[in-house]
Amino acid sequence: MRVSQLGWKKEEELEKNGNLKLFLELEKNGNLKLFLPLSFTVSSKTAISLVSFFAFHLLLKVHTLTEMEGELKPMDSEQLREYGHKMVDFIADYYNNIENFPVLSQVQPGYLRKLLPDTAPAHSETLEDVLEDVQKKILPGVTHWQSPDYFAYFPSNSSVAGFLGEMLSAGINMVGFSWITSPAATELEMIVLDWLAKALKLPDEFLSTGQGGGVIQGTASEAVLVVLLAARDKVLRSVGKDAIDKLVVYCSDQTHCSLQKACQIGGIHPENFRMLKADPSSDYALSPDTLSEAVSHDMATGLIPFFFCATIGTTSSTAVDPLLALGKIAKSNNMWFHVDAAYAGSACICPEYRHYINGVEEVDSFNMNAHKWFLTNFDCSALWVKDRSALIQSLSTNPEYLKNKASQGNLVVDYKDWQIPLGRRFRSLKLWMVLRLYGLEKLQAYIRNHIELAKLFEELVAQDQRFEIVTTRKFSLVCFRLLPLQSNEDYANKLNHDLLDVVNSTGKLFISHTLLSDRYILRFAVGAPLTEEKHIIAAWKVLQDEAATLLSKY
Repeated sequence: MRVSQLGWKKEEELEKNGNLKLFLELEKNGNLKLFLPLSFTVSSKTAISLVSFFAFHLLLKVHTLTEMEGELKPMDSEQLREYGHKMVDFIADYYNNIENFPVLSQVQPGYLRKLLPDTAPAHSETLEDVLEDVQKKILPGVTHWQSPDYFAYFPSNSSVAGFLGEMLSAGINMVGFSWITSPAATELEMIVLDWLAKALKLPDEFLSTGQGGGVIQGTASEAVLVVLLAARDKVLRSVGKDAIDKLVVYCSDQTHCSLQKACQIGGIHPENFRMLKADPSSDYALSPDTLSEAVSHDMATGLIPFFFCATIGTTSSTAVDPLLALGKIAKSNNMWFHVDAAYAGSACICPEYRHYINGVEEVDSFNMNAHKWFLTNFDCSALWVKDRSALIQSLSTNPEYLKNKASQGNLVVDYKDWQIPLGRRFRSLKLWMVLRLYGLEKLQAYIRNHIELAKLFEELVAQDQRFEIVTTRKFSLVCFRLLPLQSNEDYANKLNHDLLDVVNSTGKLFISHTLLSDRYILRFAVGAPLTEEKHIIAAWKVLQDEAATLLSKY
């Protein structure tokens, strides 16, 4: 309600004086008047003081409302300071109490609509009121990815450094689609991705000092889409646009579904999307022979193999495709070779895990998500290419209103030509903050700790004869399942499906599942920033207890 609105009236009850009501009204001439009922008699100094107190209380409310409903100052520095402190306190308290929430939200679909108004507020509300609604209405509907008991999907790490970088990016709030729109945003991104490429020991061709370079995308889905489009247009420039229906894409049946979506967007014929069966005997890595046979068959029928995607750390089981052997096949057949290392790429900054990307020299593009396991708040997906011109030729637009001297003179990088959208956030700030505030040694230790915790869980599972480990653990994911009392695969699948449901419904932890060779498998992914050994042991206790209950019923 606006104080400036004519006819505005505010009433207050004096509960301690017979529910007596005071009225405060704004007249047309702008005067505020205090009204007392006729039945009210001022008989003592106490009564006068009481009336004065509540009149002052009402006027104070009006003053507060006037301030709140006055001129809008969306970036008042003092309000930012005040509200910022309150928000940081709220977030810090959230993390202090995060273990008190059910990890997996227990609400039902549509719960929130019943709790919030049908329309937006016409007038401003207090931050305190908003945060109270967050606490009571929003947080119950949150699945707590940062909980130390979160073991479902691959992590989406938060950190103080990442948070501060995100805050700084929001504070500066620029849109860095070209160098001239914010030179620091473009140049910092180039520098930071060169740092990370060197930490991964990627070939020099991926550095910005050569013909390639790095760019931050929102997700690995965006990364694979832009390189697929670049590869498509590159080959069509050679064979003609009419040949698009002959283009063939290859991957294993363990490859992330984002590649299939990229093909749909890129106009690749659905029948030319080859999901090759991975070999269970090699922990679901793709066999080079399988790829070679598929490519040879397609070429013999007049099709054009043009794109192949390998994975380092598949979603289902962290399978690792052999890059060197696969790369030679891709290269000999003039295919664009992309590597999706969205999850496991972070581990490759550790010397003992770097061998998983041996053969990266054969690769045309390489992607890892810093927002997964590298303490950089979502979203921050790093993509490197050897030939930036392929991206630019496919994705560049240059209307008159975007032209400028630096861009026209080919003196700078304009990241708008390396991505799908025009606008882009200052994402490199948070990655820069993470690298500077933690350093590579602490980041390596952080990753190694998660791998050790996963190893502990793996050992606990292996010691219990009711369970089995399904695939070899390579990083921080353990794939396992509960063994049925009778040898029947359908029975085993239902048993593990039910175990997943009952465990997650406890709210004490959250795990996920996958299918490997038509078997229902449980996934235990360690990676939350706050997870410690005690959380692994507690999670295993819940799994054991619920398994015992289930087995007694089956």
